[in-house]
Amino acid sequence: MRQQSLLPEAAIVPVPGPDNTARVAEVHERLCREYGCPARYFHDIDPLSELVSSMLSHRTRNQDSAHAFRQLRERFPDWESVRDAPVSQVQDAIAACTWPEQKAPRLQSVLREIAARCHGDLSLEFLREWPVEQARQWLERLPGVGPKTSAAVMSFSTIRGRALPVDSHHFRVAARIGLILAGMAVGPSHRVLEAQLPAEWDAQQVYDNHQVIMKHGKKVCTHQQPRCGACVVLDLCDYGQDRMAPPAGPDSAMN
Repeated sequence: MRQQSLLPEAAIVPVPGPDNTARVAEVHERLCREYGCPARYFHDIDPLSELVSSMLSHRTRNQDSAHAFRQLRERFPDWESVRDAPVSQVQDAIAACTWPEQKAPRLQSVLREIAARCHGDLSLEFLREWPVEQARQWLERLPGVGPKTSAAVMSFSTIRGRALPVDSHHFRVAARIGLILAGMAVGPSHRVLEAQLPAEWDAQQVYDNHQVIMKHGKKVCTHQQPRCGACVVLDLCDYGQDRMAPPAGPDSAMN
């Protein structure tokens, strides 16, 4: 049976962000030229499978979380079997990801919650019919599901919704080029960064934005020793310009 009730409209409160839409568009255009757009979707799986995949990926390398997801699918015939299995078996199947002892019981708890809300139907297919923001609100009421995971489900799954996941690389680049305020947490940054996106962008362009900024964070704007001299948005980045500025000599210190 499909989940019928929508969240009340009053529960959906947009989070405003600085007026950075023009800067976002310029950064996006340059990074698309650098890394290529449109980007190919890396997943072609249903929304419930994407939810599981995203939960396994938390603080885990992509290749390890992908291995854990494959192991889970190979050992259990369906998600009902994962929900009902001894937790030790689920933990063993996802051993490749970080903290399997925490993720296994949480995953089973989420699967039970979905089934309970959907009158026994362990599926998220009904979210295809919902507005993206309402679907994300529904997902974020599940235990341990935050804005990154809800955005991933809506964007990366076969729903192909207009939602912006923000991983650690995306967050770092956005902070350095001034799209979010210093000290902002990752969770709230999702709504702020989404509010800055050009209103005419479709789901593919929003996905592209996530992909090219993430790639830039991995390849150039790295956590340690960023390659600011190779950055195509250096002129838009105060952080990079400060790093590239020549050190002040004794004469300048006296002025």
